[in-house]
Amino acid sequence: MEINQDIILLILPIVILQLILLIIAIIDLIRIHETNGPKWVWALVIVFMNIIGPIIYFIFGRRP
Repeated sequence: MEINQDIILLILPIVILQLILLIIAIIDLIRIHETNGPKWVWALVIVFMNIIGPIIYFIFGRRP
């Protein structure tokens, strides 16, 4: 039982970070007018690529 609790405590911050990044990226995608590419593609990248997807969006998807 101790091992399961340790695993949960290790994974929980990663899951919380992923959810925060996902929510912020989706809100930004909805609010921004222009992106590098279609918005629907960036939505798929954000949702299906877990932690890396929102980071890729913020680096490459937004126009300066």
